[in-house]
Amino acid sequence: MLEKLAERVYYMPPYGETDRPTLGLISGDNFSLIVDSGNSPAHAKDFLKQVDQVDNKTPRIVAITHWHWDHIFGIQTMDLPTISHEETKKIVDYLKTLKWDDASLDARVETGEEIEFCRDMIKREMPTRNHLELKSPDIAFTNKIEIDLGGITCVIEHVGGGHAQDSSIIYIPEEKIMFLGDCIYQDFYSGDWSYDLNEFITLVDKIKKYDVHIYLTGHQNPQTREEMFEFFDEIIRLGTIVGKEVNLDKAITTFIEKEKAEPSVEQHEYIENFINGNKKKR
Repeated sequence: MLEKLAERVYYMPPYGETDRPTLGLISGDNFSLIVDSGNSPAHAKDFLKQVDQVDNKTPRIVAITHWHWDHIFGIQTMDLPTISHEETKKIVDYLKTLKWDDASLDARVETGEEIEFCRDMIKREMPTRNHLELKSPDIAFTNKIEIDLGGITCVIEHVGGGHAQDSSIIYIPEEKIMFLGDCIYQDFYSGDWSYDLNEFITLVDKIKKYDVHIYLTGHQNPQTREEMFEFFDEIIRLGTIVGKEVNLDKAITTFIEKEKAEPSVEQHEYIENFINGNKKKR
């Protein structure tokens, strides 16, 4: 079901079993904007059915946060004007040329073009993909675009980041709500999951320049400003402790010396992410 965040802002929560991401709806007086299109035709249909129950305005437009499959596979099904960053459109144009049957997916995993997690989730969400058709965004922007929906505004800005260099955020100034997509997550498409400290700090600076009370990420529950800033600070703190180290054991030792405690499971994971990022620079 759609959850109501504000008078004009709704979202469909993520569903981890098949990697369905958060989808959003911003309802204006004149038309409405949908955030991301879903990870399958079924996901898109489920969302639109619920949208119709709370918002009967036409026209509608879709804004895509980045190119990953779980955010774009519903574009064709939604069949609405779609906007994205120019790099997102270029990548989707390429993805349209690929085959999505089991054998093709398996082959791309073997070559490293696709990753096992995404392949497995695609198969779980869509056991058969005979009729899967991808559609490219209709409108591409370069840096930032502002859309007046009538009584409420959406600012869409390209912010990049390690997870996907084409990532964009969507900010609703009247409600102080921001859809982040997946931009704050690790890079997992180029080898081991990783973070780059300087890249993450640059991303956070872009996000923090907006006055936001509630953040929505692609695969978590909504976060308050305090919760999100605490996350940002923790990731940056751990990255600073790791520094340029490429040896995990040495990084853990440094953490213990500084913190006088063993890292938690989650902290250990993030430390390893930064180690992996440092290795990729070599």
